[in-house]
Amino acid sequence: MVKTNEIVRVAIADSSIIIRSGLAMVLKRLPHLKIQPIEILSPTVLTDIFKTQLPDVLIVNPSFGHFFDIDAFVEKYKESGIRVVALVSGFTDSSLLAKYDASISIFDDLDTINEKIVGLKNLAKIEEEESEQDVLSQREKEIVVCVVKGLTNKEIAEKLFLSIHTVITHRKNISKKLQIHSVSGLTIYAIVNKLIELSEVKDL
Repeated sequence: MVKTNEIVRVAIADSSIIIRSGLAMVLKRLPHLKIQPIEILSPTVLTDIFKTQLPDVLIVNPSFGHFFDIDAFVEKYKESGIRVVALVSGFTDSSLLAKYDASISIFDDLDTINEKIVGLKNLAKIEEEESEQDVLSQREKEIVVCVVKGLTNKEIAEKLFLSIHTVITHRKNISKKLQIHSVSGLTIYAIVNKLIELSEVKDL
């Protein structure tokens, strides 16, 4: 369940003031979340802001500053837990989008944007389940179901609109939480916890 008192710091990096300010207004209207938007108009401003205050989420146009180097950014901030979301306002190569944790289009409605923001891993306090027994987040349960159905990391990433890196991170977290390190073990867990029906499991 989403905790309504959770403040989520979201940096928005785009050269267009209309897109930046418009998205900031939309984010403030998201239900159950208190979004604190930070508008970033240039790569220099982004660098300066990240020296003093790290946001929970960076929403960035892939063409920001002519070209936003997502690989370099992820490497630099991999220990910070920042989630990077592509802000799509035109045609963007799908192979490039796969490097981001998620993507938001300027054509997305409020519900879609809300679902994507809430679904980002490691807004951990937002994604926590109320029950101690229910140790997996909703996104982690979706990953378990995909694994049990026999999907590859690439297929899971495409199905859930995540990067392959994020899927791998989810799988490591799932193994750590459940202390289960095999697909057969996850299959038993999924069936016992009614995440999946026997008929849906591949090769059974």
